Amino acid sequence: MSGTRIMIVDDEQRMRKLVRDYMIREGYSVLEASNGRDAMKLFDSEGNIALIILDVMMPEMDGWQVCAEIRKTSKVPIIMLTARGDEKDELRGFELGVDEYVTKPFSPRTLAARVNAILRRTLGTAAEKHLEAGGIEMDKAAHIVKIDGEPIELSYKEFELLQYFMENNGIALSRERILNSVWNYDYFGDARTIDTHVKKLRSKLGSKSGLIKTVWGIGYKFEA
Repeated sequence: MSGTRIMIVDDEQRMRKLVRDYMIREGYSVLEASNGRDAMKLFDSEGNIALIILDVMMPEMDGWQVCAEIRKTSKVPIIMLTARGDEKDELRGFELGVDEYVTKPFSPRTLAARVNAILRRTLGTAAEKHLEAGGIEMDKAAHIVKIDGEPIELSYKEFELLQYFMENNGIALSRERILNSVWNYDYFGDARTIDTHVKKLRSKLGSKSGLIKTVWGIGYKFEA
């Protein structure tokens, strides 16, 4: 993914440099902003930004506001950085459409692994086929999901989760297996992450929500 453009938004210069140097080492082209307002100007003026690494606590506009503004027009993957470890903050991020949530301090190698995993999925699906099950149609290349012919809006992570369920139709999947496969790394968290995303995905599937079944003591199963 050499040359793929990502944007780093953080008011701490040392943090930006740490992340920037590691991302450049991984082969990415990096744009930087030191506050939320500059980030929005950069996002609006620059094209082809494949992913955003976004700090929460910043002057001008905080990370929540930036994320909300971007989500009005774009589904670009967003990794949120925060010094907080509060569950309410994490859930708020998911509600706004954040794809990953990383608490400081963190390992640059781990952050790079998450960036690589997201971009492999978002940039590497052009040659794959459609999926269809139970009245749900998925175009993985165009990132479109339709229910009984009508398109629905899914975040990047909700799309990935539904894709994984549909590709494993009829198979009981543990939470750990879902996290490791959809997030594509060893996720050191608890079950609330997957449960939160499943709850949101079900709400967007409407009449098809029952296709995602809870398997007590294990996890979930998509059955169409």
